[in-house]
Amino acid sequence: MHKPLFVLLFFVNLPLSAQKSVTAQSMEAQGLIEITTLDSTIQVSLMYSRADNFTGKILYSDLCEAYLHPIAAKALVQAQKSLRQRRPDLSLKIYDAARPMSIQQKMWNVVAGTKKSIYVSNPKNGGGLHNYGMAVDITLCDVTTGDTLDMGTKIDFLGSYAHIDQESSLVKKGIISVQAKRNRELLRSVMREAGFTPLRSEWWHFNFISRAEARAKYKIIR
Repeated sequence: MHKPLFVLLFFVNLPLSAQKSVTAQSMEAQGLIEITTLDSTIQVSLMYSRADNFTGKILYSDLCEAYLHPIAAKALVQAQKSLRQRRPDLSLKIYDAARPMSIQQKMWNVVAGTKKSIYVSNPKNGGGLHNYGMAVDITLCDVTTGDTLDMGTKIDFLGSYAHIDQESSLVKKGIISVQAKRNRELLRSVMREAGFTPLRSEWWHFNFISRAEARAKYKIIR
């Protein structure tokens, strides 16, 4: 009668690291920080842990947490604080953050030789800032329901409707709404204030440092 209770207690008291996936433990071993340990109010929904992304495949088979390099992670916390000060009803919601190069290769294999290849960094050329934990794919959501705000396109839309330098034209043509444009602008404002730089072709993508600086000072995530 006591054995099942003993087994239950044994698992309950396992150290937190033992409960994390192999990929999560690898991320931490490489010095990355799991975002919600710094700010539990930041919401996470990794799009590559599901098949409803532009690749149509699950790329993260054992990861549901968002990791970043410590300096980028601390900056993201500041962006969340700025957002919550302006709009207590909203929260940042992460769809992708640090990305191992092995996952980058899987992503590249899907788009290689297609028109979508311009949106994905080729691992042979050193990958991109996601592969250093210095980039994040992010949106705005309702703090209570977690529902994402209207941003004009799906977060993983690869095409001109997601370009931030065409938003005024897109509104005039009725392709995205005025509110979607305002939501994008709010996201960019709080992210820029925290030190992030938006990507012209993807309203959801923000870099914390340049690719040149990353290659000179930091290590690729494996």
